[in-house]
Amino acid sequence: MNKLLTLTLGLALVFATEVSSQKFGHCNSAELLLQLPEVKAADSDLQAFQTQLTKRGQERVKAFQDAAAELERKKSQGTISPKDFDAQYAKLEQERESITKYEEEVYQKLAQKREELYKPLLDKVNKAMSDVAAENGFALVFDSSTDVVIYADESLNVINLVKTKLGIK
Repeated sequence: MNKLLTLTLGLALVFATEVSSQKFGHCNSAELLLQLPEVKAADSDLQAFQTQLTKRGQERVKAFQDAAAELERKKSQGTISPKDFDAQYAKLEQERESITKYEEEVYQKLAQKREELYKPLLDKVNKAMSDVAAENGFALVFDSSTDVVIYADESLNVINLVKTKLGIK
């Protein structure tokens, strides 16, 4: 019984030493990204792209408002027939729908441009973080700006154990 207790304590001590010898770290990726010169250039490019798209949209809205005001003026003055009014009003409705669709496209284009500009920078930071973690023996590195793991040593992955527990092969 004494040998079993000694063996159990010895294994517990080895396990505790193994766990405590692993290094953990953290990094604030938001702060790190703000310090990259490439991020400032990406921000500037994205802002210029947004301004260009917004200007086009504003021009379309202005033209729509002018046409609607002109149509309303013609109606109030009685210089347009009801049939012509209805036809021009229908065209204005189509333009309004087109402007709404353009607004949705702007959001999509901005999201695509943001992805295009920032993905390489995020990949660069993630690679640097993985390299630093591997070179310095970190088992886990947490992103302190989001409380997520940004690097994990593959030996810590427990997915196979969980699959076995769930009966997944």
